[in-house]
Amino acid sequence: MLVLVANLGSTSFKYRLFDMSNGQCLARGAVDRIGEEVSHCEVEIGDWKDERSMSVPDHGLAVSACLEQLTDPDHGALKDASEIVAIGFKAVHGGRLSGVFVVDDDVLAAMTEMNAAAPAHNPPYIAAMKLLRERFPDLPLVAAFETNFHRTIPSSRREYAIPRAWADGLHIRRYGFHGASHRFIAGRVAEVLGRSDARVISCHLGGSSSLTAIVGGESVMTTMGMTPQTGLPQNNRVGDFDPFALPLIIEKTGLTLDEVLGKLASEGGLLGLSDKSGDMRDLELAAANGDEKSQLALDVFVEEVRRHMGGMIVAMGGVDAIVFTGGIGEKGKETRAAIVAGLEELGIVADGEANKKIKGEGSFHAGDSRTELWVIPTNEELVVARQCVELLQETDKSA
Repeated sequence: MLVLVANLGSTSFKYRLFDMSNGQCLARGAVDRIGEEVSHCEVEIGDWKDERSMSVPDHGLAVSACLEQLTDPDHGALKDASEIVAIGFKAVHGGRLSGVFVVDDDVLAAMTEMNAAAPAHNPPYIAAMKLLRERFPDLPLVAAFETNFHRTIPSSRREYAIPRAWADGLHIRRYGFHGASHRFIAGRVAEVLGRSDARVISCHLGGSSSLTAIVGGESVMTTMGMTPQTGLPQNNRVGDFDPFALPLIIEKTGLTLDEVLGKLASEGGLLGLSDKSGDMRDLELAAANGDEKSQLALDVFVEEVRRHMGGMIVAMGGVDAIVFTGGIGEKGKETRAAIVAGLEELGIVADGEANKKIKGEGSFHAGDSRTELWVIPTNEELVVARQCVELLQETDKSA
């Protein structure tokens, strides 16, 4: 059973092809600059790499271009495109819908209702899904919503203190995101710890970051709220912010509400703090050379992670493991060290040398640490592929 998992941007299409009989990734690739005069298409199948430049005006043709490469007669992973049983999407926000669904008119409508909450994510997915439904009517499209993993969070940690009518009528509450990544970590950390009842803090740190508290494999608390713009400072998105500052900003700058929100979503976060870059690597280099704003951005990010982590430790009554994943979590040894520094009284003791040497999966807790510290590379696409297979099998049984 072969499943293609898609990761969409407004002008990009990245994918992985999985053989779900064994979970093996057979191929990965991308199409960039969709809609421009010339698009770049690349694929990697084993040791073979292929790059092509061609006109790709929309996401439907992007899928056609990737299928052409995947069915290359000499190197392809497929004999025929019909071998693919589904295309899975790591869909972001469905509001009233949270789960895994075959894409239909109701799924598209639910995503459209949440466009204002996920303006950078939902519109390109909706447009691409509509195109693909038209172009490949016999190929199931599956939306696995990021919010689904967080449905186990208790109401006391999901609800905002807002008028009841807004919560009930407008579906305004804390949803949480990065569900595929945190779900993968929940499963993998149970394997490495050899227990399924552990209290875990999963730290997905990258261009977009969130923490999730996990007990017994289920999400019980997370940092992102109604939208992916909330929680920790992101690379260029604001994170948590007092909405009552908005009228003041509008009054003093003359900007419209849409313009202010646009800046908070594209010029905030680490980029806004540093006034230089939203990339952690750039900030670390600049800070090492004495740039104070870059150092401030690093410090704010670490302090926000620690603040939320503390709340999660209290909520769970302790923590058995802290796991770092995502681009920063997996590669940022300085950031990891700063986040867990000085927590010995809480039973969290890092091995500094082990932390510096980690490549890929590994632990870096000291021998006397009550809490295990791990780096575990995430695999969101594999989670989506598994969810696709489960849904298709359930559909077959009920048919």
